[in-house]
Amino acid sequence: MSERLRAVIVCEARAWLATPYCHQMSVKGVGCDCLGLVRGVWRHLYGAEPETLAPYSPDWAERSGRETLLGAAERWMIRVPRDEAQPGDVALFRYGAGYPLKHCAILSASGQMLHAYSPVGVVESALIAWWRRRMGAVFRFPDL
Repeated sequence: MSERLRAVIVCEARAWLATPYCHQMSVKGVGCDCLGLVRGVWRHLYGAEPETLAPYSPDWAERSGRETLLGAAERWMIRVPRDEAQPGDVALFRYGAGYPLKHCAILSASGQMLHAYSPVGVVESALIAWWRRRMGAVFRFPDL
């Protein structure tokens, strides 16, 4: 991925800062969840989203036990080793051992990430050890 594309991804994700948290939503400045942020950046880069998202409950991962988020990322993005993660990449996290990957963030700088969570909304925060331990996969947006 080019440095220019990485910069565009991070710039667009930062444009979502302070967007309130709203489950299943993906509207800059109005509301989004963590996936909504990634979906919004995707639309900025490519136009329409690659597939229609089925409704999901806040506890979808705990209830189903399926790797739904991982499967979607594998269909549309490029998986990279965690130790090769760079700004502009999408990190997927699991909240505990044995749980499916459920949270996503866009890496914004060395040791920083942009993500949305309840009740705060979209923030840029440190990729602290707690998050690093829970990072299960990293993906790149496809080249334009």
